Amino acid sequence: MADSPSPAAKPPAGHQPGNPPAARPTRAPDATRRSERSRRAILDAALSLVSEAGYNKLTIEAIAARAGVGKQTIYRWWPSKAAVLLDASLALAGDAETEGAWSGFPDTGDIAADLKHVLRLTVDQFNDEKYEASTRALTAAGCTDPELGRRFTRELLEPALGLYEERLRSAVAAGQIGADVDIRIAVEMLVGPLTHRWLQRTNPLTHAFADTCVDQVLRGIGARPDGG
Repeated sequence: MADSPSPAAKPPAGHQPGNPPAARPTRAPDATRRSERSRRAILDAALSLVSEAGYNKLTIEAIAARAGVGKQTIYRWWPSKAAVLLDASLALAGDAETEGAWSGFPDTGDIAADLKHVLRLTVDQFNDEKYEASTRALTAAGCTDPELGRRFTRELLEPALGLYEERLRSAVAAGQIGADVDIRIAVEMLVGPLTHRWLQRTNPLTHAFADTCVDQVLRGIGARPDGG
């Protein structure tokens, strides 16, 4: 007896004879996710390159090559290498908060201890090569590019200085600082010496120097029992 022929394979549901089986639907690539990956690759590349070669040798071409994107992708989002570097520094600051390196300005009730804690963190950041090259580059570029300088001040510097001001106002309310003190000038007296020493490399930037700055500034602006 001859073998019975094997039953024909069933066509996929919905298949019409004479037509090829319908292709499985494919999910469109997530353009937003792809763009964010490219953006972050560009920012990371800018930070790496400025640390390796310095700002003067940093180019859009080099950033694009390191990030694995085309130059036009960068120019679509940023007008210059300085603008890329500024956004890279903002992202770096955001990473520090996310990773817990910065959890906010402390208010323990001891104004001297709180200021020393934050200024020591500032010293560590200034001395960290991950931050140093980009911050120096942006500071220099901002001197010759007014718009970049304004954005650097508005988006990076002012938020940080505002935290100092808020903490000093709390100290005024607690009677630890004279009520007539100009808060903004007091903040600049605290952070200015660190910035100057770091930029000019006049002496090593250390925790001991930060502590001394705090002690001397508080000695000048502290509340006096006699009101004088």
